[in-house]
Amino acid sequence: MKPVYTAVAVHVPAPPERVFALITDWPRHREWMFMTTARQVGEHAVEAYTGVRPFGFLDTMTITRWEPPTLVIMNHTGRVVRGRGAIRVRPHDGGSRVVWAEELSLPFGPLGRALWPLARPLVRALTRHSLRKLGALLRR
Repeated sequence: MKPVYTAVAVHVPAPPERVFALITDWPRHREWMFMTTARQVGEHAVEAYTGVRPFGFLDTMTITRWEPPTLVIMNHTGRVVRGRGAIRVRPHDGGSRVVWAEELSLPFGPLGRALWPLARPLVRALTRHSLRKLGALLRR
């Protein structure tokens, strides 16, 4: 089945080095990413749990490209989330422009594809909310 694509871009009032450092400080994801905890489980592996146990899902990822302080690309390898994700950080207007993009293979077959038009705006809103929260942390 054809993957779906979503992306969000926000301005963060901090230099790229600080933004990238916080984005890739996996244990600190709980401070800014909506209902998500994360940890590094190997040199190139990250696990993130989104939800409130037992209601949620584990997102396993492999880092495939690492270019601090501008780019991290990951392959999602879990049962629910599969595909590729990228976070790019660039200098912009005295801070940084953060672009978070995902190309995903939807779970649940045709049902997942049918529900995507309803889920996509929610996914984008939660991603934007999380990145704005990241920016608020960096303003402190």
